[in-house]
Amino acid sequence: MTAAELSACFEEVLGASRFADYCPNGLQVEGERPIRRLASGVTASLALIRAAVAGGADALLVHHGWFWRGEDPRVTGARRARLAEVLGHGLHLFAYHLPLDVHPVFGNNAQLGARMGWRVDGHAGDQDLIAWHDLPRPASAALLGRRLRERLGRAPLAVGALQRPIRRLAWCTGAAQDMLQQAIDVGADAFVSGEIAERTTHLAREAGVVYFAAGHHATERYGVQALGEHVAARLRIAHRFIDDDNPA
Repeated sequence: MTAAELSACFEEVLGASRFADYCPNGLQVEGERPIRRLASGVTASLALIRAAVAGGADALLVHHGWFWRGEDPRVTGARRARLAEVLGHGLHLFAYHLPLDVHPVFGNNAQLGARMGWRVDGHAGDQDLIAWHDLPRPASAALLGRRLRERLGRAPLAVGALQRPIRRLAWCTGAAQDMLQQAIDVGADAFVSGEIAERTTHLAREAGVVYFAAGHHATERYGVQALGEHVAARLRIAHRFIDDDNPA
């Protein structure tokens, strides 16, 4: 399979060309060989690239790729090492950011909701990045924190009105802490994302809601994995998800 054929399949599934994003979506680095084995992971780190190469991958699919808007474009230091590894082994690099966040089936929000057992009842925020669900019965922050720990493999940080009963739960994976107000605006009692800022705690306390920082990496493991599995099965190529773990 060629890179163009794999690109066309990703585009058909994700519709990435419709998105205005902070980085180029799709093929970011062209490799040198037919694609028979696809690896996937969250971020195109040097460790992930080396693991993909060691596993015999011809192409690597990630959520966090390269060439972000506003970055220093010079190829030096860590960037040079990563690029040299990809080019030196003829690896194709594909990256999908916002298209992978919001896809209704393979997206990070959809996949996190499925893993947690949260049905998506509606969307809010810019580009519908926030998903929300009305719980069948009120839950405590302590109970939701335990469930996040059990299903994501790490304990979340919870701040705000921790005694508040949670009826409407909203979430957006990754670094969506500054979407907390948008979640509040749609009536959420609690909002789950990956990261937290100093200001997040104050807003959660003053608005009387709960905010869970469950880990950027931990909340975004599942979309790229689901997309890789789907596309590989459809195109009859091999696929392996590689978890280059990150505590943030």
